Amino acid sequence: MQIDPALQSAASNYKLLTNLVLPRPIAWISTRSESGVINLAPFSFFNAIGSEPPYVMVSVGLNDKGQAKDTAKNIASSGEFVVNMVTEELFDAMNISAADFPPDQSELEAARLQTAPSVHIQTPRVAQAQVSFECKLFSAQQLGKNTLFIGEVVMFHVADALMGERLRVNDFSPLGRLGSPSVYCRTTDRFDIARISYAQWLERKP
Repeated sequence: MQIDPALQSAASNYKLLTNLVLPRPIAWISTRSESGVINLAPFSFFNAIGSEPPYVMVSVGLNDKGQAKDTAKNIASSGEFVVNMVTEELFDAMNISAADFPPDQSELEAARLQTAPSVHIQTPRVAQAQVSFECKLFSAQQLGKNTLFIGEVVMFHVADALMGERLRVNDFSPLGRLGSPSVYCRTTDRFDIARISYAQWLERKP
């Protein structure tokens, strides 16, 4: 089947895209408003996009009223944000934080989460998160009704229990987002196969 996005509604294109590009990591983003309220919300249009220096990107759409979400407003005004990764024990709290809380109410309080201070930015991270990235805003680009934020990672926070020798990360199993609107996956089923070189491929070629 061929589906032309130009002939579909925005809702249909969103449904197709989010059900086909998967799994997607979840960026559980904490931000600080101009009045000091700490906002927390999950986004799955998210990934790492560079390593020298380290960059991550997150795309934030409009809310149901067609207005900018608190996360987008806060990143634009403060120039910083924290990406907290979601593991299974934090799923319920993440799900609560996805609700449309008013801007003057912190999702962290509703989800019974605590904050921990960041090192290089003012916005705190989620204390219970095993992994968090402090980010300074590098650029923002409007993509239709979404805003693409690129942040430079200025500090990694990784639970001691996850770290092995030579910065090897062990037993980290964040949740992933699958189909819209509410399908998720675990990342515990894995396999490890080494890449082959061109010379090795030539040796194996029939």
